[in-house]
Amino acid sequence: MNHTEDLKRYLSVSPEVRDALDSGRPVVALESTIISHGMPYPKNVETALNVERIIREHGAVPATIAIIRGRMTVGCTPEQIEYLGKRGLDVPKASRRDLPVLLARGEDGATTVTTTMIAAALAGVKVFATGGIGGVHRGAETTMDISADLEELAMTPVLVVCAGCKSILDIGLTLEYLETKGVPVLGYQTKEMPAFYTTHSGFQVDYRMDTPAEIAAAFRAKQACGLRGGMLLTNPIPPQYAMDLDYINANIDAALKECEEKGIRGKAITPFLLDKIQKLTGGASLEANIQLVYNNAALGAEVAKAMAAPED
Repeated sequence: MNHTEDLKRYLSVSPEVRDALDSGRPVVALESTIISHGMPYPKNVETALNVERIIREHGAVPATIAIIRGRMTVGCTPEQIEYLGKRGLDVPKASRRDLPVLLARGEDGATTVTTTMIAAALAGVKVFATGGIGGVHRGAETTMDISADLEELAMTPVLVVCAGCKSILDIGLTLEYLETKGVPVLGYQTKEMPAFYTTHSGFQVDYRMDTPAEIAAAFRAKQACGLRGGMLLTNPIPPQYAMDLDYINANIDAALKECEEKGIRGKAITPFLLDKIQKLTGGASLEANIQLVYNNAALGAEVAKAMAAPED
């Protein structure tokens, strides 16, 4: 059996998404970890459906991605999104290392940035909007805790729209890692690297980009030259929802201390920290998280439209 035939066993693209791709219309991929692991039910389902609505309102087709019964599903139905939201943490968080086992066993999986990129690329979707990417964790010089998201960005040809890397990470080392891997880090109408809950980080991106057309042109040039990997487009959280840098850092430090005391390791770290920070901030971080995702979805749709537009 050839590769294409094998892939059909494990990849399912919804009719709406397939039709959009075949006709050259813009499509925006969305992850499912935010549904199962990012926030409680029913807020998770409400947020996921709102993100899809925003993408449609901006003239693109949403493609929420998850592993459903052993198939990478590109374009989940509302019923499947509800299913993922209700199961919550019972749905395994699926990164690249988990993918072959979950597919072979016919199990479900909530796709991370990494696995969403993989499925999007296999289906032919070039733009993916998320909240924040993973990166180099604080203390990684001793723990070697580095997100698989960074390696995926170096390998897989998808443009990822995010609000920077999560504030719980070491932003400087994350940028150094991406530079080493040749991943362009772009800032939408900014030269400063946003840090998820806040617009400020003290670090700069590689290039400021002011229009979706500019971004699409850079991505096309990368692909035309056969340069491997994706691009990272950072989009600051809207100012009215941004949190004070010192305030959020104090809460992150407190959450990190508790994480270390409890011996939490590996892929359990990020969900624990995000949940703890939400409690420490009285829910303010959750609202900020939701609003930045909405903001990224809108920009992702505009970039996807620019990519789908005829070149001059």
